[in-house]
Amino acid sequence: MKILPFAASAAALVLFPSLLPAADWMQWRGPSFNGSSSEKGLPVKFGPEDGVAWSVPMVGASASTPIVAGDRVFLSAADTEAQALHALCLDRLTGKTLWQHKVADGSKRDDRSNYASPSPVTDGKTVVFFFGNGDLLAYDVEGKQLWNRNIQKDYGDFAFQWTFSASPLLFEGRLYIQVLQRDQPVHDKGKVGGESYLLCLDLAGKTLWRHVRPTEAQAESREAFSTPVPHQVNGKWQLLLAGGDMLSGHDPATGDELWRWGTWNPTRIGHWRLVPSPVAGAGVVLACAPKKAPVFAVKPGKGTLDDKALAWSSTDRAVTSDVPTPAFAEGDFFVLSDLSKALSRVSPDGSLKWTLETPGRIKYEASPLVADGKVYIVNFNGDVVVVDAADGKILHQAAFGSGADKVVRAMMVAAGGQLFLRTDTRLFCIGKRS
Repeated sequence: MKILPFAASAAALVLFPSLLPAADWMQWRGPSFNGSSSEKGLPVKFGPEDGVAWSVPMVGASASTPIVAGDRVFLSAADTEAQALHALCLDRLTGKTLWQHKVADGSKRDDRSNYASPSPVTDGKTVVFFFGNGDLLAYDVEGKQLWNRNIQKDYGDFAFQWTFSASPLLFEGRLYIQVLQRDQPVHDKGKVGGESYLLCLDLAGKTLWRHVRPTEAQAESREAFSTPVPHQVNGKWQLLLAGGDMLSGHDPATGDELWRWGTWNPTRIGHWRLVPSPVAGAGVVLACAPKKAPVFAVKPGKGTLDDKALAWSSTDRAVTSDVPTPAFAEGDFFVLSDLSKALSRVSPDGSLKWTLETPGRIKYEASPLVADGKVYIVNFNGDVVVVDAADGKILHQAAFGSGADKVVRAMMVAAGGQLFLRTDTRLFCIGKRS
């Protein structure tokens, strides 16, 4: 759904309807909640000095995705030198910083990630920033703070081995945050009997409900860094959650659990934390089990589902993912494996259409973008690979990273006929100047 709250943009679109972009990118999973975009005419061949509308330095690294709404780009950042967290807004046309706010002191608790890993979300009027330290803040598009609260202070310390980094979901005017965590203290955080839950707030920052999500998972396998995903099942919306060794579907109005399927971890291994979010399409929901385990395709139902609900699980070693979330586009799933070093196109029935070995030796942990018949992937060093979605052939490669770019995890996004690429040190707007 296209929302243009800015008066100047709205007036321009009335006069020149052809300027209407196919879709903004208002939250991490994009306009269709599946890593795809309906954008057309996107760039194929480009480089740091070729086909770039603008690039600007970042105040700090982050795995969060640039969020694009109308003429604005919203980002979060962790400045490790100054030990500070920031919320930023840039002009989409020029890259100029329109506003920047320091949110909190501190930047990280471990060397794997930082507190700025969750992506912001917006409806075009309000933009919400969430950080791994629990800070949750809302601003209007001009940068005026509307409200703030801290989820850890409200509901207890997060109990995670690594830094909490689930992105919020904004859906039909409500904000959803999942905290799937341990039921025991870890690193002196959390408590015995701690609960995993799905939290719902209105856009004024008020809690509407908190739904506890029980699981039989053990230790670190209770932890998930995934994000809730909305999906229609038989014409009705559900929220899909992956983590704690299982998939579940929930009523967006109440949080009530409609169904659950599990497990990919029958022996209850204790170190199978989950990173990829679920992705749905063509009647099945995909969950990527960790550590080179298979991908599981589940048919939603009612109540506790058994193996009859399992449509298929991958048998090809290339079709697996420990970190990247797959995309669904053109009727198929696109699975990027960071451990098996492969990008694969898989049909909804589980058959493999093609597999490409990812170039080079550097890991690809950023989730793939599928748009305009192409797949865009990025590795740790900021190298971009453009792949033909039809046959899996490489169309283009470009190195965007500098020597300081070592752990680029933010996925590329598409909006307004342009691509947005975030490395550890810079943000690039790729495509023709608007």
